[in-house]
Amino acid sequence: MNKIKFKKEDLEKYALKTKQDFEILEKIYQLEEGDLDKNDEKLVKFIRTQLEDDWRTPIVKLLDQMLKG
Repeated sequence: MNKIKFKKEDLEKYALKTKQDFEILEKIYQLEEGDLDKNDEKLVKFIRTQLEDDWRTPIVKLLDQMLKG
């Protein structure tokens, strides 16, 4: 199994406190290497927010965008 090389900016931005956090980020990288449709891109972007210490702010921002239509 290849050891994944995480991006420096991701290691600085995200609160990677558990093995599962790194597993999630690795799966995100795998998905981003593929050809995602617009909805999948939005979902992956949302999932990334869940790795942040302050995950609530991005959710509020996303909800505001959705309410504006």
